[in-house]
Amino acid sequence: MTEKMSTHQAAEDARNEEILIYVDGRIVPKAEATVSVYDSGFMLGDGVWEGLRLYNGRWAFLDEHMDRLFEAAKAIDLDIGMDRQGVIDALTATQQANGMTTDAHARLMVTRGVKMRPFQHPSLSRSGPTMVIIMEHSRPNLPRPIRLATVPHIRGLPMTQDPKLNSHSKLNCILACIAAEKAGADEALMLDVNGFVNTTNACNFFIVRKGEVWTSTGDYCMNGITRQKVIDLCRENGIPVFERNYSLVDTYGADEAFLTGTFGAQTPVGEIDGRVIGTGEMGPMTRRIRELYKALIEKEVSA
Repeated sequence: MTEKMSTHQAAEDARNEEILIYVDGRIVPKAEATVSVYDSGFMLGDGVWEGLRLYNGRWAFLDEHMDRLFEAAKAIDLDIGMDRQGVIDALTATQQANGMTTDAHARLMVTRGVKMRPFQHPSLSRSGPTMVIIMEHSRPNLPRPIRLATVPHIRGLPMTQDPKLNSHSKLNCILACIAAEKAGADEALMLDVNGFVNTTNACNFFIVRKGEVWTSTGDYCMNGITRQKVIDLCRENGIPVFERNYSLVDTYGADEAFLTGTFGAQTPVGEIDGRVIGTGEMGPMTRRIRELYKALIEKEVSA
């Protein structure tokens, strides 16, 4: 059987055993980076987060990531406890403490903080937010295109848990991932409430049909920064791109498919529900978009 992978698979790096982690203003060794069992994030998944990638000493699309973090915090009525520059300073301090210059990934997490008692109500979190920044040396390491399986778990309506929130409450996506793994795939392809193809459990999803790039309407998917950059790049470079409803029939018959995300940028998809997509390898449109995105990153980090 083909080895199982994930879209966040990275090359092993022994330096990650010695990383320093930011915890509420202190930068401590990995073994000492702990939070209370009463923390809202641990107890209830009550928090928001951002994933950021370091290229040549610069965090790519930092303004967009800060916009999304503060928007999500406002949506759940969470006071981060510092302004944008304060968060950026914490990120920079963690980077400098670890001596990282490129090929690094940061997960910046903010929860509602330590609760007085182990119950749900937000008013029980009275000590202020908890902020943690985990920064690792990471280089994507995928030996083959990703395999997807469609699962019964869907991306839901905004009045349940809005998919646009990068929240700590990821159980729906985890259940989807488990279902895909049980089906022998690497990741789950999730539909929306109307049965149209939406996203995967961890990444945004695109297909290519007859020279056109299609992705979901965006109504039920995470508001991916890399997703938007790909849409923008297509529009700027004369590539027809459509945010639209489309079905599994359209997907199975696609010439190419790929995922987008901060960690892996553009990840090719070779198989969905046992159907080989195109040749099963990275297609020419995916390769072109990857090159355009690479040039965008180079421009971003040299500005």
